[in-house]
Amino acid sequence: MSFARSAIRRPSRAHLPMLDRYVLRQLLMALAATTGGLAALIWLTQSLRFVSLVVERGLSLRVFIGLTSLLVPSFVAIILPITTFVVVQFIYQRLASDRELTVMRAAGLSPFHVARPGLLCAGASVLLCLLLNVWIVPQAFHAFKQYEFQIRNRIAAFMLQDGVFTPLSNTMTVYVRSRDHDGTLHGIMVEDGRQPDNPSTILAERGTMLVINDQPRVVLFDGSRQEIDRRTGRLNVLTFARNTIDLTTPRGEQTRYRDASEMALHELLHPDPHQVSDRDRGKFAVEAWRRLTSPFTAFSFAMIGLVSVLGGTFSRHGNILRPFTAIMSVVCLLALSLMVQNLAGRNPGLVPLMWIEAILPGAVCAITLFLPEWRQRQQPMAGPPLPASIPSGQAPRP
Repeated sequence: MSFARSAIRRPSRAHLPMLDRYVLRQLLMALAATTGGLAALIWLTQSLRFVSLVVERGLSLRVFIGLTSLLVPSFVAIILPITTFVVVQFIYQRLASDRELTVMRAAGLSPFHVARPGLLCAGASVLLCLLLNVWIVPQAFHAFKQYEFQIRNRIAAFMLQDGVFTPLSNTMTVYVRSRDHDGTLHGIMVEDGRQPDNPSTILAERGTMLVINDQPRVVLFDGSRQEIDRRTGRLNVLTFARNTIDLTTPRGEQTRYRDASEMALHELLHPDPHQVSDRDRGKFAVEAWRRLTSPFTAFSFAMIGLVSVLGGTFSRHGNILRPFTAIMSVVCLLALSLMVQNLAGRNPGLVPLMWIEAILPGAVCAITLFLPEWRQRQQPMAGPPLPASIPSGQAPRP
């Protein structure tokens, strides 16, 4: 009992007891390593679709890393509840296999004191995930979409490939037969449909790329411009020795509407009626509540891991059934979360189910693990019965 009191007693210079710091250090280090490694793996697989921008279209590696790194916060926000469960399950399972949990229980530590480091780790995950969902992820995703839109619309003109019809926009396609090392283009054809009533086809023997006021332009030499007169149906051909063409998209195509993942929380709960139709209001509300409810799944998943290790009796040979049940429970909760979000998107009245699905499993596990200890503390200390008083003058019977 002296070890238990020293393990749970708060030192004067430390914020946490020694035992909590010992277990919590392992949990946080494993959580950082697992989340970082898994986020890096997801980043690597998801960034493969942007490799073509570097290999085929000549974008620099700095632009590639800067563009894809904006997706990392969203990866962390998604996998953090799962990695919290994995870390809690693994660290406490290792403590049990090393007989450290047996020593803690034999020393008199209650289930709450043993599970307290896991609860602190789960609380840190909830706060971090809430910060990511509410603030960091929307801003990073908005910057990603803006950067990608700029690359595809303004920098697309510099991505012309030899022998390929490159669509710069929905109304303009450019073909280049070959390109010299100094940037000179040969065999150029431009299909310009930015003016629907007056489409044109431009042919040129050679040309060069310029940037004027941050807008890509191409200077064509020795070419012709062919247009069809809508009124007469005649083909008009205009030859030129030098002509400059603006390769930017029309102003209407440069307007980009923000996605729900880019908007702030108050914009999702109170959308602009001029930008969001009544039919999409439910989807925006579900996105807002998803950001608020999904962090609490980290606590529920951590509690499932704690119950699987600390609940039940100790087995010398281990027990594979409880970890397997915990893993399957988390998988079922993830599937249930997706189903509830889809249902809430169709019927906004089912939004409270998102809170129930996120919080109820953790509450049930906490009651299962800590309620017996709480009841035991509430019971009065029952001592041995006092002997009945003996009247004076009478001897006790043998």
